[in-house]
Amino acid sequence: MKIAIVGAGAMGCLYGAKLSAVPTNEVYLIDVWQEHIDAINKNGLTMEENGEEVSYRAVRGVTDAGEAGVCDLAIVFVKSTLTSAAVKANRAVFGPDTVALTLQNGLGNIDLIRAEIGDGNVIAGTTAHGATMLGPGKMRHAGSGKTVIGELNGKQTERIETIAGTLREADLETDISDNVLGLVWDKLLVNVGINALTGITKLQNGELLKHREIEELLEAAVSEAYGVACAKGITLSYDDPVGHTKAVCVATAANKSSMLQDILNHKQTEIDMINGAIVREGALAGIPTPVNSVLTNLIKFIQK
Repeated sequence: MKIAIVGAGAMGCLYGAKLSAVPTNEVYLIDVWQEHIDAINKNGLTMEENGEEVSYRAVRGVTDAGEAGVCDLAIVFVKSTLTSAAVKANRAVFGPDTVALTLQNGLGNIDLIRAEIGDGNVIAGTTAHGATMLGPGKMRHAGSGKTVIGELNGKQTERIETIAGTLREADLETDISDNVLGLVWDKLLVNVGINALTGITKLQNGELLKHREIEELLEAAVSEAYGVACAKGITLSYDDPVGHTKAVCVATAANKSSMLQDILNHKQTEIDMINGAIVREGALAGIPTPVNSVLTNLIKFIQK
């Protein structure tokens, strides 16, 4: 399968590396970071995993999507604030039959991609993997987890089976869901509880639970988001999203969230698509979200 990874950050590199290890795949990492792309093409993509370094040399890095050309599958991994611009800038990989898969954080990416390439070619999913960039051409696989993908209409199609099989062949544990929009909200609620708090406190995921005052904020933020999800009629996978979020904290204890990485690197975060999305959706549903509003504003202040 010919695959483009749009956005060669930590997660994009993780999936690009794993997929490139399958001989029948042709994988391109697309990014604007020239030094990173040059390092990948010169030395391979180096990934730290389980205390060892592995170099993936089959993956190719490009800054111009035209060098990749039309692909069978395009996995979108850019920050949600860049989704529209990234799809527009990399239209060369999207043909009439190209399937776009978003595994991004936050709410709204599906609609942004559909607006650019049409409704029929977009599928979505979530990933529980954790990854951290270490420098040009080098990243760390910080935590393993399951990938879940699905058609937006919940149907079991041949293409979703094929893509799931491709991911599994690359040693990426993958399930297919008939409620992928619910899964997006599942992941959103986890990010609501973890990302902003780690960005504000500079704590790693597992450390959030070591401070009762921070743990209470996590509980309140997720509970607000759960209320909004219920008001919208979203079917979640977990009866206890607060407990699930805490379990993710434990499972990814040593991980620095993507938002914390952005804060430390003085980059813009995805706050508007995570806690900010809960504030917007809550306003539409008539549900107060004061904790998420405060967390959103604090991150925006730190960004400034």
